[in-house]
Amino acid sequence: MACVRPPSVLAWGLLLILCRCDGVTCLTGEGRALWLHQPGALSKSQLFLRDTFPEGFLWGAGSSAFQTEGSWDRDGKGPSIWDHFTHSRSPEAVADTASDGYRLWGEDVSALKHIGASSYAFSLSWSRIFPNGTTSGGPNAVGVEHYHRLIARLKQEGIEPVVTLFHWDLPLALQEDYGGWHNESLVDIFDEYAAFCFRTYGARVKYWITMHNPYLVAWQGYRTGLHAPGGSCSPNATFTVAHNLIRAHAKVWHTYNSHFRPSQQGHVSITLGSHWMQPLRRQSSLSDVERCQESLEAVLGWFAEPIHGGGDYPTSLKQQNPGLLPEFTEAEKQQVRGTADFFALSFGPNNLRPELALDRFGQQVSLDLRKALNWIRLEYGNPRVLITENGWFSIATIGTQDTVAIYLMKRFINQVLQAVVHDGVRVFGYTAWSLVDGFDWTYGYTVRSGLFYVDFKSPARARVPKTSAKFYRQVIVDNGFPSSLDTRDIRGQFPCGFHWGVADSTLQVRFSPFSPQFIDPHLYRWNLTGDGALRPVAGVQLQTRGAQCTDFLAIQKHLDLLRATGADHYRFALNWSLILPRGDLSVVNKEALRYYRCMIMELMKRSIQPMVTLYFPTHHPPLWGLPAPLHSAGGWLNRSTVEAFLDYCKLCFRELGPWVPLWITINEPNRLSQAYNASDPYKAAHHLILAHTAAWRLYDREFRAQQGALVSFSLHADWAEPANPFLETDAIATQRFLLFELACFLDPFLGGQERDRAHEGGDYPAEVREYLQEKNNLGLSRSSLPHFTESERREVLGALDFIAINHFTTRLALVPGGLRRVLRWVKERYREPSIFITASGVDDQASRDDQLRQLYLTSYLQEVLKAHQVDGVNVRGFYAWKLQDRHGPQFGLFTSSHYQSGPKASVSVYRDIIAHRGYPEKDLGRSCERSDAQATCALCDTVVENGPLLFFGVCILLTLTMLTTVIVLQTRRKKRGTRHVLSRPIAGGRGAGRPFAIWRT
Repeated sequence: MACVRPPSVLAWGLLLILCRCDGVTCLTGEGRALWLHQPGALSKSQLFLRDTFPEGFLWGAGSSAFQTEGSWDRDGKGPSIWDHFTHSRSPEAVADTASDGYRLWGEDVSALKHIGASSYAFSLSWSRIFPNGTTSGGPNAVGVEHYHRLIARLKQEGIEPVVTLFHWDLPLALQEDYGGWHNESLVDIFDEYAAFCFRTYGARVKYWITMHNPYLVAWQGYRTGLHAPGGSCSPNATFTVAHNLIRAHAKVWHTYNSHFRPSQQGHVSITLGSHWMQPLRRQSSLSDVERCQESLEAVLGWFAEPIHGGGDYPTSLKQQNPGLLPEFTEAEKQQVRGTADFFALSFGPNNLRPELALDRFGQQVSLDLRKALNWIRLEYGNPRVLITENGWFSIATIGTQDTVAIYLMKRFINQVLQAVVHDGVRVFGYTAWSLVDGFDWTYGYTVRSGLFYVDFKSPARARVPKTSAKFYRQVIVDNGFPSSLDTRDIRGQFPCGFHWGVADSTLQVRFSPFSPQFIDPHLYRWNLTGDGALRPVAGVQLQTRGAQCTDFLAIQKHLDLLRATGADHYRFALNWSLILPRGDLSVVNKEALRYYRCMIMELMKRSIQPMVTLYFPTHHPPLWGLPAPLHSAGGWLNRSTVEAFLDYCKLCFRELGPWVPLWITINEPNRLSQAYNASDPYKAAHHLILAHTAAWRLYDREFRAQQGALVSFSLHADWAEPANPFLETDAIATQRFLLFELACFLDPFLGGQERDRAHEGGDYPAEVREYLQEKNNLGLSRSSLPHFTESERREVLGALDFIAINHFTTRLALVPGGLRRVLRWVKERYREPSIFITASGVDDQASRDDQLRQLYLTSYLQEVLKAHQVDGVNVRGFYAWKLQDRHGPQFGLFTSSHYQSGPKASVSVYRDIIAHRGYPEKDLGRSCERSDAQATCALCDTVVENGPLLFFGVCILLTLTMLTTVIVLQTRRKKRGTRHVLSRPIAGGRGAGRPFAIWRT
């Protein structure tokens, strides 16, 4: 051939340059709508779906002849372009034996039976049937018989063959004699080969694929040289190759349609490969959308538009490459259009590997199979779809424990299920790629993609099921991901007295805006000289009133937001560094304490109970929320920080304690200790436990009798699922995670159920100590857990009034059931304690219609209700995280105050759940009786609720009174001569500068 092979290049980069968007106006494709979405507006349909596929869905696995058959020159087979390509490059990276599928085809059928497959997608070796590629020399009888046996056995086992005629391994003779697909003669030669296959095997084959992913044949084979035949041709020649491939497919389809369909009743299509692209930016501009659309049109649309669309190439492709693409005549358009009985899709790493950097094109690769399926639905009229190739690869050293492959397979299959159930895409089959490990084209044996492991160094080439095969087998048995009793919603209500709360981090102390009233001691003369000025009366000092909580306008605005949620509890944190800037009692910020006291008292006026956190670490270096001097002294690695914390707690208990029913000493000490990973996280954790213990004992000894509050700390409590459910090591690692995450901080206080025996507490879990010791013995670690002294054991044991957990996700996913499992784990280990969920929420980037948060609140509270009613967990409260957005992740129920804070849609959802106390059988459940404290403050509620109206009424009354007084005084002035008017203003208030009191001097 005239083309030569170039050095290896990034083919996709070249293609995107070739097909770049330069502002050219393109015809509108319906698929563009997929990129025009509200950023962050996630919905329930985007979460993991528990449902099943339609009855009769085809579950299959696939392979190709060159990758797996081996026997490259056995039993009369002729060489292919891939045989020649690999032999000329490296004698090590060849597929001469590969998986030995030609010899072990029976084991492959057994592997299919093992996973329960209902279909098998495989390709015929063209050069095994016709060694020189043409039918003129007659078929190779041995090769023909091989596929007869394979198809017969598949049908016997109830497995539907999906047969591909051409999967890249063109007979070498056709390349050498004709120049391969450059030569339009191959259109007729391919048609003759296809007709022979239809005539020979068609009675038992229902699904035919003419060729697999012609894009890679044309581009990688004839343009970049990454694939066989290794050519480096001009774009014009590459487009000619593609043109001939499309015409060859169309002719074969018509051959089947005219001569074989009436008797065989089969279906014919062509497998087209695709990727998915997303704009780099969150917001999709029109230019971003255009680039992504053109990227899809330049790959998938290049072949799909002529066949599944209008019979011609995409307009954008023609505009970007003027004069390069061959033209279809009107007759050819009619000949090509509609030549597919279903849409066959390949979606996987061969189409684009995500490590290729495409930032300069404003795009990024996304493994979103659902979006790709929807693009096909929108662009091509929702055809029936068979996924003929999908999967991923593992590095060769992974062996049978292919955890990443399971994760991606689960993700891909669920995306297909979402497309079927939520979007109405007509997918009727799924093919996992591949059945067995084989030769992976340009990657040789460096990666593996099979469900079954093959040892390429062993002559036996035995098929060993990987964990991904076990997973896929279960998916096939279940026909998807059916919901279980655990995943179904229940009806019911939470008990009266359940805490419905909102949680926040450190409360921002905002001394402004500030509206002091009645604090000016001066008396003023007004209009003494007729100029309307105010002048103070010398020597007169009036009595003023002290500072009031109503002076802090920020508190009122903050609580107005809180009341809108319907919550009856509010958790917020004090700022240790603000109250004690030096870390000790030498300097106390009394104004900050007054602000916090005002917040607490204003909460209680509104019948909202406070839960106050004493120390809320920022989790940001350098100070981690500590006063600077304490951090400089070593932070929580220094035992003196424990004593400083005790002094701080005593101050807060004394100043705020009379109004606080619930205290959290430290927020997430299990996360804070990890900040010291570079030094000694276990020592830091030890000191945090001792700090809480000291604070609890202090409160119990000096304040509990008078104040009666409960004291605890809150732990971050993610749930963890085994990454690979079929590996015992992963299950053990999951349990170990919970021991480190929770038990290390709870066992010292509460004991625990440890290896089927009760652990009385006062120490860390024995399993953790033993695990760390094993790592030390192997030289993998030098860490160890500190030991409690006997006196410390006695102090620690029992120094916890309830268990408080913050739960947001299950590791790697948003799984509502994870919260229920955490609660159940805590109940079983700690003998039915009282549990408060002190923070739970989700980052939802939607500005108002936060559908993800609405779903989160509804589904996670469902799991809490199940834990309470079904599992018997003593859950006493749920605090939604958090009230208002600030910066970074958007967890707020209200938008940021910087953007005129307003409620998101989730506020009404949460308020409705609170009003019904959960999910009652009827619209309204039995209302709880008000407590004595609430009942006695009914007047308070009325005053607060109608505050603006009452204020307006008082203003009118005062105005009328003052107006009457003025009239009376004016009347007297006329009668008694000159009079002066004295006034005292409301300094800084709404009435500043107007007469407050008027009388005669």
